[in-house]
Amino acid sequence: MADMRLIVAGAGGRMGRTLTRVISETPGTVLAGALEAPGSELLGKDAGALAGVPANGVQLSADLWAMSANADGILDFTVPAATIANVAIAAQRGLVHVIGTTGLSASDDAVIKSVTSRAIVVKSGNMSLGVNLLAALVKRVAQSLDETFDIEILEMHHKAKIDAPSGTALMLGEAAAAGRQIALEKHSARGRDGLTGARRSGDIGFASLRGGTAAGDHSVIFAGPSERITLSHHAEDRVLFAHGALKAALWARGKQPGFYTMADVLGLGDI
Repeated sequence: MADMRLIVAGAGGRMGRTLTRVISETPGTVLAGALEAPGSELLGKDAGALAGVPANGVQLSADLWAMSANADGILDFTVPAATIANVAIAAQRGLVHVIGTTGLSASDDAVIKSVTSRAIVVKSGNMSLGVNLLAALVKRVAQSLDETFDIEILEMHHKAKIDAPSGTALMLGEAAAAGRQIALEKHSARGRDGLTGARRSGDIGFASLRGGTAAGDHSVIFAGPSERITLSHHAEDRVLFAHGALKAALWARGKQPGFYTMADVLGLGDI
């Protein structure tokens, strides 16, 4: 089979540059386009040179429609507004669309799912193998422990991250809620400050820390009478998310249009 031709959205950013580098190192994939926001000072720059690998002749451009004519998929770790704009074009072109963007609203998710009759979408709050295994474990533990065990989720990221809680923390919260058979939006406790009163039974709590260069630390704490169980994952380099995204893209190639997650990619759907 020919190499999978991939577009990197947000190619000038830290994650975009990492994706470009990992594509250059991954057999079976080739960079077909490098997308950047209109007006960016990086437009016209060579994507390879920006990523710290040999120049590849792929220049950063804001024209997704043009570059997608000769592509098989798009790797999208950008911002919600950009992802939603990209979804429409990816659907028209029939591309595999791997979405790692966080901070998406319920209405954004509805837009994404609305195109999956035509497009193959793989979306996850985190593309790493370890985090998705963690989510499966969280769901299983939440199924096993009753509400005498309170669930708290703690996450830390670098100081430049703009959304909180992280997409991964919310993914872990959804896994815990699924295990408890409750709706996360009705049982979510965030931003405690001041005289809050006692903790409401059944809530899933979130705490977000920001600082330094942390790539992503997540812990799910099950706090019961006289004991605590903590499940954790620590990301040391964002390259692990890039490897996961490429694994997702290659897995999705040739699949039927639809909405998929990393649990599907990793065969964790029955856990």
